[in-house]
Amino acid sequence: MKNPLPKVKFSMVAPAGQSEKSKILKCVFAFLFLLFASSAAFAQKQVSGRVTAASDNSALPGVTVVVKGTNTGTSTDPDGRYSIEIPAGQDVLTFTFVGYTAQDVAVGNRTTVNVTLREDAKALEEVVVVGYGTQRREEVTAAVANVTQEEFRQSGARNALDLVQGKVAGLVITRSSSNPNTGVAIQLRGVGSINGGNSPLVVIDGIPGGNLDLLQQDDIESISVLKDGSAAAIYGTRANGGVILVTTKKGKAGKAQFDYNTYFRKEYERDRPDFMTAEQWRARVADKIWNRPDLGASTDWYGLLLNKKNLTQNHNLALSGGGENTTYRASIFYQDLQGIARENERKQYGGRISINHTGFQDRLSAQINLATNFNNANLLGGGGWESSLQRNPTQSLYNQDGTYFFEPTTTNQVARLAQETNKRQQQTSSADAKFSLETLKNLRASVFLAVQRNNILDGAYRLLASESSLENGDAPGGGYASRSTSLSNNYTFEPTIDYNTTIAGNHSLNAVVGYSYQYFVNEGFDGNNRGFVNDIFQENNLGTGSQLRLGKSGLGSFKNDNKLIAFFGRANYSFNNKYLLSLILRREGTSRFGANNKWGNFPAVSVGWNITNEDFMDAVTFIDNLKFRAGYGVTGNQEIGNYNSLVTLGGGGSYLFPDGIYRETYGPTRNPNPDLKWEEKHEINVGLDFSLLNNRLGGSIDVFQRRIVDLLGNYQSQQPPFVLDNINANVGTLVGKGIELTLNAQAMKVQDFTWNVDLIGSTASSRLESFSNDVYKAQERTFGGIPGPGAMGDAILTREGGKIGEFVGKRFAGFDDKGNWLFYKRDGSKVPANQINRSVDPNVTDLAVIGNAVPKYFASLTNDFRYKNLGLRVFLRGRFGYDILNAQAIQYGNTVAGTNVLNSAFGKYAELAGQSLQYSDYFIEKGDHLKVDEVTLSYDFKLNTSYVRNLRVYATGANLATITGYTGTDPDYIGVTGLGPGIQGLDIYPNTRSFLIGLSVGF
Repeated sequence: MKNPLPKVKFSMVAPAGQSEKSKILKCVFAFLFLLFASSAAFAQKQVSGRVTAASDNSALPGVTVVVKGTNTGTSTDPDGRYSIEIPAGQDVLTFTFVGYTAQDVAVGNRTTVNVTLREDAKALEEVVVVGYGTQRREEVTAAVANVTQEEFRQSGARNALDLVQGKVAGLVITRSSSNPNTGVAIQLRGVGSINGGNSPLVVIDGIPGGNLDLLQQDDIESISVLKDGSAAAIYGTRANGGVILVTTKKGKAGKAQFDYNTYFRKEYERDRPDFMTAEQWRARVADKIWNRPDLGASTDWYGLLLNKKNLTQNHNLALSGGGENTTYRASIFYQDLQGIARENERKQYGGRISINHTGFQDRLSAQINLATNFNNANLLGGGGWESSLQRNPTQSLYNQDGTYFFEPTTTNQVARLAQETNKRQQQTSSADAKFSLETLKNLRASVFLAVQRNNILDGAYRLLASESSLENGDAPGGGYASRSTSLSNNYTFEPTIDYNTTIAGNHSLNAVVGYSYQYFVNEGFDGNNRGFVNDIFQENNLGTGSQLRLGKSGLGSFKNDNKLIAFFGRANYSFNNKYLLSLILRREGTSRFGANNKWGNFPAVSVGWNITNEDFMDAVTFIDNLKFRAGYGVTGNQEIGNYNSLVTLGGGGSYLFPDGIYRETYGPTRNPNPDLKWEEKHEINVGLDFSLLNNRLGGSIDVFQRRIVDLLGNYQSQQPPFVLDNINANVGTLVGKGIELTLNAQAMKVQDFTWNVDLIGSTASSRLESFSNDVYKAQERTFGGIPGPGAMGDAILTREGGKIGEFVGKRFAGFDDKGNWLFYKRDGSKVPANQINRSVDPNVTDLAVIGNAVPKYFASLTNDFRYKNLGLRVFLRGRFGYDILNAQAIQYGNTVAGTNVLNSAFGKYAELAGQSLQYSDYFIEKGDHLKVDEVTLSYDFKLNTSYVRNLRVYATGANLATITGYTGTDPDYIGVTGLGPGIQGLDIYPNTRSFLIGLSVGF
């Protein structure tokens, strides 16, 4: 509605009889009238209302409300209400919301405008990030999982992948502890390599090999996982372990917005290993069942290493907005991650900026991302737990003169924390830009450029009075200092061309072709010295130590690089949205491999059938969506380190030459292999996606089989012709198979109450089919060294055709009359340990498979309850059908250790008293467990204000309980990935239970 200025007619010529004064007054009056009319014409009007869904009249929070043609906008609160000021001359409001059809509404003279939005079937189709692009969920023909920020874990991520632990079927994420300076172990669909990398490739906003240190949980929009070969083949030689695609948040057009997120977390010790306390030690000494000295003190060596005042805090402030052609989002963060251990923390701060800009009649677009992270970490704490547990608890921390007590066989860990430092300064940065130009109709050319830089400076010092300095034989009583630096750079250049078209209304074609160039360079330096005469300079003046001139200080440096080049293409075809076809081919070369095998081809094909779009499904009303998928793809593995195909030289030491001068000598350190190549994984995947009962029940099921050939390994080589006795070669085959299930259900929806359930489950197994050929042979492969003294070797042995993760060892047969160990021979007879045949020949050995450390089943269950604005999430996670070797019980369940021992050494393991340490199935236990991993209670406030868009408070309890029969530490912290899983270590970081309170506010 237009509001034109009122017509005012006046003249400067006075009618006859009027004075000059009256003429002036008349002009002033006319001017004031015009000013008033103009002000009225440009006055703003306040409009408010409520936005609801047409389907059930429920409130729609977060709807964007914009004055059409301007940047003035707001969004609805949790109750669907909004309020906005409309400038005069503007009369139309635009309402937009994901999953609903946008609507323009003329305001007119109204001050209250209520709007009902209808669902948009096309908009409701989930968009999934895939390699070099996106696809609608119904168009995806491969095994791809997508987790959005609403589904992330709420317990405060130490690493970005903590957010999706237990959220993706087949993706196993293991954290060995709550130490803030450690990462996670990642494995997708079981073991994929013996000597190469097993972790998936991480791609952050298009950067292959993205650094997870640059990610903060509040900056992540979604995480997609390309699980099978037909999805991951477009990344070629780095995709054997799958691909994880991380998409960060971007700005949206509309009113400028601020979002602030914070949380505070406190951790508490739980399930400490049950070693004797001072009181228990004394009682057993008094009862003459423990023949060790009582030194009179009561020292909780383990407890003195704990930071009971720990408090982690996280702050993230983001601002975003933009107009029709330019959007932006910028965020800054600060984290103080404190561990349960003393001198164990990670303080970091940084920021991220994203700018999107379009122009040239919307044909040219640019997207720029900048991110940086400054990390100051204290690396000193986090260890020494075994040393503290095994110490005599009646030993005092100090000598009589007040100095710390030292003795040569163990370390006083409390003194170490007080007398040493080990700090890290790290800066990680990335910058990337993508420019796209629509050159012809449906044809777009793009170029992507990125650089990542990771710079680390470590420094450590040990005081003159420290145990390390006093007990050193080279410079007793002199301090020790070390410093090291490392710098890594990753440069990426990727031009691509996209083409999209629809032919005759039924045939849809999307294609992308591109070129990829990546260059990686790593370099570093380290030095150390001893014999400092004071503690003033610490590690900042290495040259003043006495060992430099004696040639006993350390000095080293390195630099290495590798290059990767690829040509790739993908074509997606759809007929009538029923029949889908995807073709991929990547030809890739890497400098890491031999001269005869620099290049390889990685093809993939997958098909899909949207069954519900067939006419015969019209009568099947209970099925909303049903799609069949099948795919085959080839991927590679090049994670073997640089220069492994080349002969390399190393220093052989300084020798006196005939001329009387000492000179450094050099010799080969690696045999060359010009035929060295990448591993290849050939994978078949068959899947079914479905939703039923008006989308009340949905999910997917995938069945896969994979075969990895040309396994990378180190083998014995013949001399001559080779100089050295070992060589890197491609030998062997690894096979695997499994099933993955994802279910989501709306269990209940009544009035203001909803209950949603998500179930994730998977099973997988891997078998080492062969690891020998006509040239290179090996009879067996062993993994998983048993920790501690006794030289018990490896616990896991794999023969050709055997399963990955099998414990192979002696079978316990009881004790003889004198209480000595007995074990079964293959014929069933019972003999002492020294009569067991340990031959590598499976036809004669007495050793047997006594367990398997790889879980048969992984499962997680999420329950989301919501009543009005109150939410409750209960997340359960577990592993089932596997075994754990309790190595702590081997070492400390036996009084022969001579140190402090587990209380169970006098109970469950009392029959072992004085026996030698033996590895057998006696110490193999079931690892099955179910964990109450997260419980979050949240409340979203209804705010009738134009200043605050949303306000959410929440409280989370993490690692609240573990239901298990395993008698050692929490089995969830014992690794189940890689080739040596399922072995409980001895120096175990404390298990913790944490409680967190958080706040999210937008304005």
